[in-house]
Amino acid sequence: QVQLVESGGGLVQAGGSLRLSCTASGRTLSSYAVGWIRQPLGKERSFVAGISWGDRETRYADSVKGRFTVSRANAENTLYLQLNGLMPEDTAVYYCVADPYLSTIPDRWHYWGQGIQVTVSS
Repeated sequence: QVQLVESGGGLVQAGGSLRLSCTASGRTLSSYAVGWIRQPLGKERSFVAGISWGDRETRYADSVKGRFTVSRANAENTLYLQLNGLMPEDTAVYYCVADPYLSTIPDRWHYWGQGIQVTVSS
């Protein structure tokens, strides 16, 4: 079992930056692919970014490429998402996820955090 807890969300103006953190307990994150999924209010969940097990591959949604950066610190058992150039359409609940395999399909991720709100004002 892996427990995931997100932090770092909040309200920011368009063009601003945030850094989301996800701290894991129960198992080491280095044993898993990790990533971020987001869900705007009233819309479906969508893949944002992820890193494969062993850090061999990193993927991003087209909508965030060049603006968001996913990384992890295995020694701290923590996953990060740096969000730069934020736009109002980035407003969503952001979930930290983990699974043995990296996938762009939200339903394929096994472990989920509780989610954290990111709101971008125009």
